Amino acid sequence: MANKTDYYIIFFGHFYGSSSTNPILSHNLGVIEEKIYPWSVRGTPCPHRPALGTVKVLYSLTADISQNTKILLAMKTILVPTDFSEQARFALDLAFGIAEKSGATVQLLNVIEAPHDTSFNAMGEVTAPDGMDSVFFAQLLKRQRERLTKLVKDDKYQDITLEGEVEVGNPYESISRSITEREVDLVVMGTQGSSGLEEVLVGSNTEKVVRRAKCPVLTVKQPVDPTSIKDIVFATNLRDANEKLVHELMGLQKLFGAKLHIVSVNTPSTFETDRFYKKEMKKFVEEYGIENYSINIYNDDVEEDGIVFFAEDIDADMIALATHGRRGISHLLSGSIAEDVVNHAKRPVWTYSIKK
Repeated sequence: MANKTDYYIIFFGHFYGSSSTNPILSHNLGVIEEKIYPWSVRGTPCPHRPALGTVKVLYSLTADISQNTKILLAMKTILVPTDFSEQARFALDLAFGIAEKSGATVQLLNVIEAPHDTSFNAMGEVTAPDGMDSVFFAQLLKRQRERLTKLVKDDKYQDITLEGEVEVGNPYESISRSITEREVDLVVMGTQGSSGLEEVLVGSNTEKVVRRAKCPVLTVKQPVDPTSIKDIVFATNLRDANEKLVHELMGLQKLFGAKLHIVSVNTPSTFETDRFYKKEMKKFVEEYGIENYSINIYNDDVEEDGIVFFAEDIDADMIALATHGRRGISHLLSGSIAEDVVNHAKRPVWTYSIKK
């Protein structure tokens, strides 16, 4: 059943044709504005992902569109690392919902950590000094490939393009390489979270990806219905906001049709007056043209606790924030608010690394 709705036609880079020569423009209402805008409508003349800053909103139309019309962000590939755990399945289901909305391909990646001294010969066969290790590992590799194939062929996911790959190596390194080689737009990962001594000593692969990934990362602990995501908390001190972060965030908001609840957490060590924060937040939303939002200041002793508690208080569906991608001694000394939120929040957490 069709429904009447307003939408935009987006052109990337150079403009080709006119309303008289291009049928897509035959019902235009005139150029309304030119601005950076992070999504497009499927079927526009240029299907390639644009470079940042080349997207222009040219025409606003009213048209009949079907329920199945897909609104596209500049999103082609979603990576879902999987160990076949319950949390990994939650991540795949959420990625499936996002892919239905965006038209993106979902790439499953299972990484097996090989025994010490394991290698592959010219025929691609597993070799190891210990024959038993070699046999066991070959069986494990075969079993994991079968599990992944079964998952890829699951009828539940037949409405999207779902691909899978099993790799041997270090999980974090394999995920990072896949992000780069496949030009991944979003990573969706399951996590159990951690606390106490485990949180200090272990540092999961999920935390490493959150800290260092070159694209947004969405972590999930529980089943999530993508159609129910209507309220997103964006936690910021405003000093970390940059153009790429905000455009990714606005794309996320548009994808779910959600309201953005912008919050700054006031702590004793970083105290600012409400008047200061409200003034800076108003400048922030006006600078980037953010719509459908609320401005909030939340008081707490610790910033990461304030973010989690604020999301609970308003019953938000997702938390979004930046991470600095610190490594080594700087990470050990200063920690990461984003990683703490990922560990402790029950809601999905979207992070974007703004390395300095």
